[in-house]
Amino acid sequence: MTGAPGRPLSSELSEQLLTVAVDILADEGWGRLNSDRIAARARAGKAGIYRRWPTMAALARAAVSRFRLVVVPEDGGSLRADLLGLLERWTRPLDREERAVASLAGAACHDEELRAGLDEALVRPLAAAVHELFARAEARGEGIDPERERLLATVLEAFWWQRYRLAEPLTAENVVFVVDEVLAPLLRGVGEPVAA
Repeated sequence: MTGAPGRPLSSELSEQLLTVAVDILADEGWGRLNSDRIAARARAGKAGIYRRWPTMAALARAAVSRFRLVVVPEDGGSLRADLLGLLERWTRPLDREERAVASLAGAACHDEELRAGLDEALVRPLAAAVHELFARAEARGEGIDPERERLLATVLEAFWWQRYRLAEPLTAENVVFVVDEVLAPLLRGVGEPVAA
């Protein structure tokens, strides 16, 4: 968080401003996020916003980079079970944080600050989760080609962004299909099964 010299910035007000920004992003979208709306909802001055974040993109980045959008599941005993656990979230409607992130996806193509926020919120945590799942699989002796880790992370990221565009969550059956018919073939050689 940046700040101008002078009086220390109130962490309580900073939290309030971030909360209001997330509410606007989640409920109204990136196009409606501006200092006037935030200041009015937070009952704060616009100067207090700009003392903390020089742009709305910097504020949005600060807000979304704190999210925990990817949760590594408990060890399911196989890579397949771990992937099903990782993707279980896809069976639920988007929550407030996910809606806020979804509102930034298009604009992030043209804004480095927003892109960095989405990397912190989703891309890097997802890559770390995939790395952990691969490490588990290796420790179990599942014989997954480590060269496939990056490919799996890339495919999962694409699916994750697509999830943010869907009106409805996937069914549990859809998630099983994705794991068994789309992801499993990426992880094995021709004719080799992935451990159940």
